[in-house]
Amino acid sequence: MSRLEGTVYLIPVELYEGVNETIAPYVIEAVKKCSVFFVENERTARRCFKRLWPQMIIDDYTWIPIHKAEAEVLAQFTKYLQKGKTIGIVSEAGCPGIADPGQLLVACAQQLMASVKPLSGPNSILLALMGSGLNGQSFRFSGYLPIDSISRKNAIRIMEREALETGTTQIFIETPYRNRPLLKDITESCRNETLLCIACDLTASTEWVKTLSVCEWKKQEPDIHKKPAIFLLGIPH
Repeated sequence: MSRLEGTVYLIPVELYEGVNETIAPYVIEAVKKCSVFFVENERTARRCFKRLWPQMIIDDYTWIPIHKAEAEVLAQFTKYLQKGKTIGIVSEAGCPGIADPGQLLVACAQQLMASVKPLSGPNSILLALMGSGLNGQSFRFSGYLPIDSISRKNAIRIMEREALETGTTQIFIETPYRNRPLLKDITESCRNETLLCIACDLTASTEWVKTLSVCEWKKQEPDIHKKPAIFLLGIPH
């Protein structure tokens, strides 16, 4: 199969609305090259781009919600690529394709041999790992854990066991309104000496990253209710 003329830019956006300094100028230049945007959240993407590039005329561009990249969305994506369009893929926050439905569109672009250009930007997973002090040579991101407490505790114990046996840092996330139940399950399931890092409100003025033993976390309950947070499990050095 010959390479298509269409180009796909993977465009990072802010983790925290209004924190524009986390987006490099070359990202804005890539936005200007695109004519079609496949977005996880159209309203969020429009507002972000307008903050970064106030002169942007929003209605001059085509905006297509990704959802979970259903067959109809993939068909539209393929059509625009085959027409040689320059497409931007945009996540709700951070980098598209990482814990994000945009991955399915990128897979489609790769199959069509289109030019794919990932752009660097804020990523909560890597920022949390960088600030944790835990093993950055070997790490695993597990995304969202089961909602059911029993299944979630079992998943936590499996991750802790892998951390103990291999030294691999375990990284996972939760919907902000379920942060407290998750923290409770972690402290009830893990050994006292296991290290837990919580990274909250990354890139915002209220940002904090703290690594303590599970025993120490039991003595204090952080204010993480309805706040975006990343959780990391690791072993003491």
